[in-house]
Amino acid sequence: MASSSMASAATGFLLSLNVAANSTTSSASSRSTMLMFPLKSNNIGSSSSRLVVRATGEAAPAAPAAPAAPTADAAPTPKPKPPPIGPKRGSKVKILRKESYWYKGTGSVVAVDQDPKTRYPVVVRFQKVNYVNVSTNNYALDEIEEVV
Repeated sequence: MASSSMASAATGFLLSLNVAANSTTSSASSRSTMLMFPLKSNNIGSSSSRLVVRATGEAAPAAPAAPAAPTADAAPTPKPKPPPIGPKRGSKVKILRKESYWYKGTGSVVAVDQDPKTRYPVVVRFQKVNYVNVSTNNYALDEIEEVV
């Protein structure tokens, strides 16, 4: 049974780039790319053949000049950071989710995701493990209460 793969077909290649130098008198430069693959032949004693792929195209147009830099009087004002949401890391919280294994228990906050789209941003770690030997869980902001 005859089988072939691209790895055996393309045992070597030659890639040559010919880029025309940009001159100030011409508005566009042309670019030419040549790629050659010597192909193996299954017949013993036959001459080798080559696959040559040639592509030419116009170079991308030059980018427009950048606008002038703003003056020193108009300094850009950085956006103020939004206040952090949720309890601080390391604080003790009481769990208010009724279906949770740790309901009415306390744990310490490991991390709080600051993305407002996250459904359960607060990661809480407990001393006691549940029935699956897990000691952390994620909670929503309204499912926890900070303990002093």
